Amino acid sequence: MNQSPSTEPDASTPAVASAARPAHPYRAFAIRAGLGVVVVAVLLAHYDARPIFRILSRERPACFAAAVALYLAGQALSAYRWQLLAAILKVHGRYREYFAYIFVGMFTNLFVPGLLGGDAARSVYLGRRHSRMGEAIASVVADRAVGLISLFWLAAIAAIFLNFAPLPRSVVTPTVVVGALAMAGFLASPLVARLIHLMPRSVRRAGGLVAPYLHNPAALIPAIALSIVLQIGLAVCQYILAAGLGLSVPLSLFILCVPIANVFASLPLTLNGLGIRESAYLVLFGMAGMRKEDAIALGLLWFAATMVGGLTGAIAFVTTPAPQGAAAEHLEGEII
Repeated sequence: MNQSPSTEPDASTPAVASAARPAHPYRAFAIRAGLGVVVVAVLLAHYDARPIFRILSRERPACFAAAVALYLAGQALSAYRWQLLAAILKVHGRYREYFAYIFVGMFTNLFVPGLLGGDAARSVYLGRRHSRMGEAIASVVADRAVGLISLFWLAAIAAIFLNFAPLPRSVVTPTVVVGALAMAGFLASPLVARLIHLMPRSVRRAGGLVAPYLHNPAALIPAIALSIVLQIGLAVCQYILAAGLGLSVPLSLFILCVPIANVFASLPLTLNGLGIRESAYLVLFGMAGMRKEDAIALGLLWFAATMVGGLTGAIAFVTTPAPQGAAAEHLEGEII
């Protein structure tokens, strides 16, 4: 997590301290959003925006709506994955709680500045609901880690078995290496758990929250399996968007390219991967023979679909009781 050390503000200048503290997340948010816009602007200028906009205008509304609906179904499935992971830490909540908090986090990600705004919101809501803040944070961290592990594994498997394009070895080899490292780290997690016990007390205390995951990685297999299904679902979403544009591209190419592109888009450099994803599509789908303009248009369409999906979280954000209290405020300041 992106935590900063906790410091006590000077009692003589409380107003100044409280006013200055929010500046960092808003500045970071503006930088990420601005960087994404700049990258997209450069792509549009370099490849001529007019044909890209003409391609976007061809998208069939029914295909766009179907992609958004499938994306939302994936979020509902990810709520169940989170519930499974939280249960390992003995945080037993109803599915509808996790469902609501997932959508709250999805909506928060659109507007709240900070690297992990949505994850912070999920942690606060679940932690305050069950008075288990530490376990709530650990479950969200595990949820994020499981998602990345499954992404790396699927990308590596697709690079080995679905590389019909074919993508060059300069793309395939690093993808397979990252997948292998993710597998090695997963298998070595019990050893990591034992090493934590040799660390200073503060490290042991923090590591104790994730110890149940590290000691028994087999317990994560159901959540990882769900994550792989989710990643394939994201590829299908973009296959549907491509069909709406009239592109004739096999589904196997999306299962190959989308996870690899998502590895890059998951880097917290721009808002929702804007610009990074389009650049990755440009390279990956371009290597497979897709026109550059089509690849950029597809990336922009997917960004729009995820934004529309995120906006549906406004319902959960409005109807779900917000957590109250100093603990929630402290956590929000630490994570965001």
